[in-house]
Amino acid sequence: MLIFAPHHSAPLGRRIADALGTALSESEEREFDGGEHKMRPLRDVRGHDVFVVQSLCGDAHASANDKLCRLLFFIGALKDAGARRVTACLPYLAYARKDRRTQPHDPVTTRYVAALFEAMAVDRVVVLDVHNEAAFDNAFGCETIRIDAAASFADRLALRDSASRVVVASPDIGGIKRAQRLREVLERRSGRPVDFAFMEKRRALGVVSGEIFTGEVGDRELLIVDDLIASGTTILRAAQAARRAGARRVDVVATHAAFLPGAMRLFEEGGPDTVIVSDSIALPAAFEPMLGARLEICSIAPLFARTIDELAHQPH
Repeated sequence: MLIFAPHHSAPLGRRIADALGTALSESEEREFDGGEHKMRPLRDVRGHDVFVVQSLCGDAHASANDKLCRLLFFIGALKDAGARRVTACLPYLAYARKDRRTQPHDPVTTRYVAALFEAMAVDRVVVLDVHNEAAFDNAFGCETIRIDAAASFADRLALRDSASRVVVASPDIGGIKRAQRLREVLERRSGRPVDFAFMEKRRALGVVSGEIFTGEVGDRELLIVDDLIASGTTILRAAQAARRAGARRVDVVATHAAFLPGAMRLFEEGGPDTVIVSDSIALPAAFEPMLGARLEICSIAPLFARTIDELAHQPH
């Protein structure tokens, strides 16, 4: 088993390798005039089971397109070099939110991304908390493995002392299954009953409205769950609505911290008490001062390490 990570995801790749008790395999990345690039393994991969870690979220250093292209070309190089099997480990999958047509002639970009991976003859794709599970499964023709961060978050949350009843809530109907999974795992981990709620959300002419919770949140500790925070608008609306409904405390759990500048509002007065995210995406520098105050990071490196170890021991 060999593990590689392009330099944009090397810190997370090293954490995953450390959790496996190994080291990242060496590779070379070079930049050329005109924005062209190459990446090649610096060790023989022939006959090996190879895993490549790359989080496909655009940031100040590289776009999602650039990271995707680098990963695809490297997978091609590994296959050309005789790798027995290549698995793409994607803590964050770009374009996963564009999984259906919402307007005439819309692209279904999730399906196009899947076609690119298949064109490179990737053997397996592993993703973490993908936005739409059914759309992801239907888009890819190769083997796909979806892993869930719920257990990692539940382990962290179960250690907290709770002075009142805990309620896990989804900020909209679309996230109910995700929130229910965390509720079930948290209930098992903590040994205490955990209730459930969700908030209505209506969209008309581009305007989002609705703040009524289905489920009791008054005098409760509310845990709002989502797969991703970008602008933070949905989470902030839910947190403020929960306080107006009488919630004693409001915390947020979101797997992917795709923070845009506007998400800084979450850490101002009126925002959640704490926001817990994973390290599937490198934290933007502007948000680093929030760490230890109202922002916590729960590493998914052990979760990926366990998944990789299980896959590496499967017969080809």
